[in-house]
Amino acid sequence: MMEKELFLIDANSLITPYLTFYPFDLVKTFWNQMEWHIQNGNIAILDLVKSEVLKGKDSLKEWMENIEEGQLIDHREPAIIVKYGEVLRHIQDNPAYKPAALTEWSREEVADPWLIAAAAVGNYTIVSFENENKGLNTRNPSKNAKIPDVAKVFNVEVKNLYYMMRVLKFSL
Repeated sequence: MMEKELFLIDANSLITPYLTFYPFDLVKTFWNQMEWHIQNGNIAILDLVKSEVLKGKDSLKEWMENIEEGQLIDHREPAIIVKYGEVLRHIQDNPAYKPAALTEWSREEVADPWLIAAAAVGNYTIVSFENENKGLNTRNPSKNAKIPDVAKVFNVEVKNLYYMMRVLKFSL
């Protein structure tokens, strides 16, 4: 039997739909299905992503406040912390990145390395609108690490929101 795919959602895959194509007043069904899949364990939310969304003062914040703590992944789980260290070491040791990339991803409120660590530990597919850096190379190192590039190193899939919606059979 094929194992079902579980998803870990990046903040941009909540914020972008809310601000653009799935506002609450027009497409409440999207948010109802998102909440249902979170409650049923198909979609996970990292505690740091929840914190990022809660910084807003809008309907998305109100929606996120209703997501129960038991449905969150705690980034302080020991296995995730160990994997987080490996993610940061990869950025530090990879000559395709400038030191600024490590500085940025080391900031306490940056969820990206934690998303990769949690996805690697829990066997999740990350849902993000972030695209890989097509020009990543050692001759011209980047100051910006991107989730898809780093996730690939840790055998973590990164897909967009529409992929997840199709797999989970969202209907709008």
